[in-house]
Amino acid sequence: MTFRIQKVEYFYTTVVDQPGEAYKFLSTLAKAGINLLAFTAVPVGVMRTQLSIFPEDASKFIVQAKNSGIQIDGPHPAILVQGDDQLGAFAEIHQKLYEANVNVYACSGVTDGKGTFGYLLYVRPEQFDKAIKALNL
Repeated sequence: MTFRIQKVEYFYTTVVDQPGEAYKFLSTLAKAGINLLAFTAVPVGVMRTQLSIFPEDASKFIVQAKNSGIQIDGPHPAILVQGDDQLGAFAEIHQKLYEANVNVYACSGVTDGKGTFGYLLYVRPEQFDKAIKALNL
């Protein structure tokens, strides 16, 4: 299988868990011309949500966050894998990392329903270079 593998940086911020918070955040970024490679939101405690932002241009995002008064944590490294959706695609990626003794501590993937997928992999910073090498980047 052929994969497109790239190093990406992500940032996170925490917001109150109420209707409209993701919309407000994402629309602020869109108005500033910040293109996202990925975005996730997960609950973290009572009435709080962590937004993880994977900007195409991390430098531009940092400036915009600062100018907008958005408190961010990062950058943190991650791996974005994109490719043709075939049976076992995620397993093949994990096999390469397993064989290199790299632990994936979190991941999130989705297919587009038209034959391709996107997959975010989180590995510990001390294993990042080893993971990249295992995935042949």
